[in-house]
Amino acid sequence: MQEALYYEQLDEGRVWCHLCPQNCKISPERHGICRARQNIEGKLYTLNYGKVTSGGVDPIEKKPLYHYYPGTNIFSVGTFGCNFRCGFCQNWEIAHGDSPPTREVTPETLVEIALEAQKRSGSIGIAYTYSEPLIWYEFVYDTAKIAQQKGLKNVLVTNGFVQKEPLLELLPFVDAMNIDVKAFTDDFYRKTCSGRLEPVLKTVELAQQSCHVEITNLVVPGMNDSDQEIIGLVDWIASIDPGIPLHFSRYFPQYEFDLPSTPLETMIRVFKLASSKLQYVYIGNAWEIAKNDTLCPECGSLLIERSGYGVQVKGLEENKCRECGYEARVVVSK
Repeated sequence: MQEALYYEQLDEGRVWCHLCPQNCKISPERHGICRARQNIEGKLYTLNYGKVTSGGVDPIEKKPLYHYYPGTNIFSVGTFGCNFRCGFCQNWEIAHGDSPPTREVTPETLVEIALEAQKRSGSIGIAYTYSEPLIWYEFVYDTAKIAQQKGLKNVLVTNGFVQKEPLLELLPFVDAMNIDVKAFTDDFYRKTCSGRLEPVLKTVELAQQSCHVEITNLVVPGMNDSDQEIIGLVDWIASIDPGIPLHFSRYFPQYEFDLPSTPLETMIRVFKLASSKLQYVYIGNAWEIAKNDTLCPECGSLLIERSGYGVQVKGLEENKCRECGYEARVVVSK
């Protein structure tokens, strides 16, 4: 345990957590919604500091990040806890399960492990993922600073539900983020995730000014897949930057949701809607649909070919199209 950042003490031994927009007011010995922060004798402690539930080397495309050092690996690590309650959670065992097994490490040790992964597999850095890394805030912050000093990249795979102040404090140490915009209505967020939409949008807007950003949207049939909602999401992304990559992910039954899987026809429909205004749109969890190659927005040439997690950078000279010279929104190895 370690005393948490971003909280204030209230009367009667209560504390008020200011890390995320849940704004939990926590009585003595109780936990916040995330289950990873606890009021102990009038102070707020983070229970997951240095506690790792999962770790391993993954393709960077698995995050998914398609435009950030494509074809490389990254050491991925996660803890327990989440500040959402998504009924379709893909990692519910560690996000919401009771006492998942953990291994304790220090920030220094984790960076050393990541450096070994760099030597063995060419890993570019550390991805904080699996559960919600922003609920692991203190450990991620301490680790990311050391990792940056050692020349490693820091990547967050996050729901983006965080307050502005802690986000701005962390961003100087973050190189790339995949932010999960789960829907484009506040009603969906409140009913399905026990959260809110607006703070997530603000996180995207702030993060894209500081680091590489890609967005994921899980398409749940009958819940967030209407033309109106998809167009709203796409218009909003385009208003920020039409070059931000958007990943539509196909929903499958999981955790508390038993809806049938998203039809492939729906995935094709949302892809077409998004492609009319965004330069880079992809479909995940649906290998039957070949919508994972990166094409030049200017001339249509093949820039990056993908087959599963097999990646070949074919049409780029540094980050420019070999055919027409268009500067693609891709961070590539030099």
